[in-house]
This record gives sequence, C-alpha cells and structure tokens, in this order.
Amino acid sequence: MPEGDAVTGATIELDELTKRYGHSAQPAVDGVSMEIAAGETVILVGPSGCGKSTCLRMINRLIEPTSGRILINGEDVTGIDPVKLRRRIGYAIQSSGLFPHMTVAENIAQVPKMLGWSKSTVRDRVEQMLDLVGLDPREFHGRYPRQLSGGQQQRVGVARALAADPPVLLMDEPFGAVDPITRDHLQDELIRLQHELHKTIVFVTHDFDEAIKLGDRIAVLREQSHIAQFDTPEAILTNPADDFVSGFVGAGAALKRLNLTRVRDVGVVDVPTAAMDDPRETVVDRLREGTSNELLLLDRRGRPYKWLRTGDLALAKGSLARAGTPVTGHVSRDATLRDALEAVLTDSAGRVPVTGRRGEYVGVVDMETLMNSVHELLEADRMAAIEHRHDLEEMRAHHTQEQLEAGFGEGGR
Repeated sequence: MPEGDAVTGATIELDELTKRYGHSAQPAVDGVSMEIAAGETVILVGPSGCGKSTCLRMINRLIEPTSGRILINGEDVTGIDPVKLRRRIGYAIQSSGLFPHMTVAENIAQVPKMLGWSKSTVRDRVEQMLDLVGLDPREFHGRYPRQLSGGQQQRVGVARALAADPPVLLMDEPFGAVDPITRDHLQDELIRLQHELHKTIVFVTHDFDEAIKLGDRIAVLREQSHIAQFDTPEAILTNPADDFVSGFVGAGAALKRLNLTRVRDVGVVDVPTAAMDDPRETVVDRLREGTSNELLLLDRRGRPYKWLRTGDLALAKGSLARAGTPVTGHVSRDATLRDALEAVLTDSAGRVPVTGRRGEYVGVVDMETLMNSVHELLEADRMAAIEHRHDLEEMRAHHTQEQLEAGFGEGGR
C-alpha cells in the first residue's frame, strides 16, 4: 500500500473518443478528448442520457468505442485484450454489484486470485482491504452480501475494486442507491481512501453537490458528452462558463463552497474527556479543571459516547452509566464544512465531535469555528468578484483605446 504522498495512479487520455449505436443519426458520445493526471479524481456530471456512463465504460472497454483512442500511462489500450485490461482497472457501480453466492472475502479476493496471487497473499490482502474501508475483518470476512446493509455492501464493493491495487478506479454512481446519511459517510470514506492511496479516479454522478465534494476537477457534459466546462470546483462555482453550467451550479454558490473545505482544514477544539470506566472522582476533577461545564465521555474504544454536564453528576449516584446525554452525531476529519454545519445545527449545544478512521475521538468543531470559515469564504468570493470586474473593465478600456487609435490612424491617412 502506498504511504505518504506517493501517487499510485496512472495518467488517462481520451482522444476523440466516440460511440455510435446501430444506425442512430447521432452518436451517444461524440469526439470526447480529455487528459486526466495520475492521482487525480475527475467527476463526470451531466443530464440523464448525455453519455457520461458510456464514456466511463469505454475506458475499461465494457463498451467498445466506435473510434478514438484511450491511453493509460501513454499506452493505447484499445488494441489489447479487454479482459486483461479490466483486471488492471478497478470498477465500482451502484448497488455494489457483489456476487450474492460468495462471501465478502471471496468477493474481494476474486481479481487477485485471477491474477495468480498466492493463497496467503490473497488472504492478507482481503484483511487489509476490509480494514482499509473500515470493516472489521473478523466480523465481515465470512458474511454474505444479503447480511450487509447497503452502506456496508458499497464499502465491500470499493474494497473489491481496489483489491488488486489497480492504478485506475472507475466509479459509476456508486452511492446513488443508499440513504443520504450513509451516502455522506461513504463520500467521506472515499475522500479518506484517496488521501491515502492517490489512485486515478473517474467518477460519474448526476449530483453536482457530490461532484463538488469529491472532485479535483469536474467535467460538466452536455448531450453526446460534449464538454461544457472542465475545471476545478472552485473555478466552476465562481466562474461558470455559460448558462448551461450555471444551471448545474444552481443557487447558493457560496454555500456550495462549504463542500470544498474539510473539517481537517479548520480549527478543531478540544474538550475535557473521560473514559466511561474512569472513577467518578476522576470525572469530577476533569469537569472542574475544564473551561466549560461539560465533558465528553468516551466508550471503551475511545469513541464519543455521552455529553456529561456538572448537573448530571447529582443525578448519578455512584454510577455514571445513566448520567448525561448520548452523542447523536459526529463527523469525520474528511467531512466537509457543509456536513459539519448540518450536524452542528441539529445539536442543541451547537457543537459536534470529530472522529478518526475507526470512530475514535479527535476533537470538537463548533458553530463559532464554522461561522468564521463561512465568513472567510464569502469574503474570498467577494474579493474574487471585485477582481474579476476590475479585469473586465481594464479589458474594455484597453479595447476602446485600441479602437480610438485605429480610428485616428484611418483619419490621418
């Protein structure tokens, strides 16, 4: 597995990629050209029927292109065996696509087995992949897909797609069939995985907010996959290319900017904590030492469990088990500020715990921190708009001056 900032992805180049079906007058995908850097996450977004999934599936040749080229790390893959190609490219789809008659371990192990890996290597890899996507190998190894929740199935689907350590991961609306809360958590998980693995990811969605949250760059596609704009989320939000792109951005561009900043990028505060097994005296002392009148009680795995206030101690005679208010929500370090803001707004005290990879306590993000970040984003947008207007005015003035000079020149002649 890669460590640090090592990029394990591959470059992808689509060169005039086209797909025609039968005798249709119009191609489904018409001459798409695009360059994707190694380790980059690129999102394809567009209206239904624009050909974004067709475009994605041509990369691993689940759909054969009619014409054009696909180059991965400079190699034209349109001429090699498609089955071998697919073993080199991870593929995750909506509803996970797991084989129902195989266990979780067997699903994840399938491609490594096809590639001839040894039994011990495959076994280690399965455990590694389950751990990577946040599923306990001891608990999930022998389960069948029907015994998993929708979110767990999607995690296994991603683990299977990454099992053979492919440089490229294709994802076709992988989180579209789960509930909104699970979807947010899966998005955060993908962000965390990409932060660790640095694969090249091409991701199809119809949800522009999801595109903003996940993408390094977004390709907004018109009919036949014509590219309306291919740029960073920031550039598309602040300077959409035309009315078609503006329609995708929609209202509230400044609030959508909250999807571009992660909780790990803002100040996370610390609060007094105690373990649920700590003696009552220890908990009382930590409450007294803290700057606020509350403390976060952690469970045996170090995860946020209950908020405990000074007044709760009087109700707990001997045991703290019944005291305090259960923690109802938390966000990961890879969650967006929009996720955090929603969580904070639903909390009566205006704060939410931040957790690590295994749900362990990291800190707390509060309303003050989030509002300061929102104001900074709005101010940055305001300054960018002023600078853009200034540049336009300079261009117009320069153009007017050139016209005047040209007019004087003609008069002189």
